[in-house]
Amino acid sequence: MINNDDLMAEIKKFRGKAIAIPTMTGSRGWLDSSEQPSRDVSVGGAMGKASNFAMGLALAQPDTKVVCFDGDGSLNMNLGTMMTIAGAKPKNLIHFVLNNGYFSVTGGQPIAAADEANFSQMAAGAGYAASYEFDNIEDFAGKVEEIFTAEGPIFVHIHSVPEIQNEPIGRRTRDPRNRSTNDAIKDLRKELGTL
Repeated sequence: MINNDDLMAEIKKFRGKAIAIPTMTGSRGWLDSSEQPSRDVSVGGAMGKASNFAMGLALAQPDTKVVCFDGDGSLNMNLGTMMTIAGAKPKNLIHFVLNNGYFSVTGGQPIAAADEANFSQMAAGAGYAASYEFDNIEDFAGKVEEIFTAEGPIFVHIHSVPEIQNEPIGRRTRDPRNRSTNDAIKDLRKELGTL
């Protein structure tokens, strides 16, 4: 299994000017050390919808790489997005799913069929241009450049170490790096010159 911090460190080497769309589990590792917060739009409050948002952004900005950091629970709630992405064929989209087998942000409930379902096979079957699967950082590090230079849509299934949050959501301290989605979109529009 891959630790989120190690994963994000490898990805940041090849990010360039890519727009990052993290949600749920993906937000935790990414937002902790993002060097370009004006190009990050966290959609943590829209469980299951990050990949749809990332696809729309990729289609609207075809010359800019868009990277979605989905959680397995989030993707599980909206499996139809894989067909939609494959059909739309955004060449600039990389869709990561961080699979830890749990709804880790909502308290650690197990994902149904987590041991049987294979997201990378689903993505390949849906028609993504390429689909990868990794369970150790060394293998991922050897392929991350290829992933970032390939024509998409690209799907990357990461078996990640569970980091369960058990504190009730209403009692959690809001991370100041996790800006509201509206503020993040305003900053991104300024960055892209579309405001």
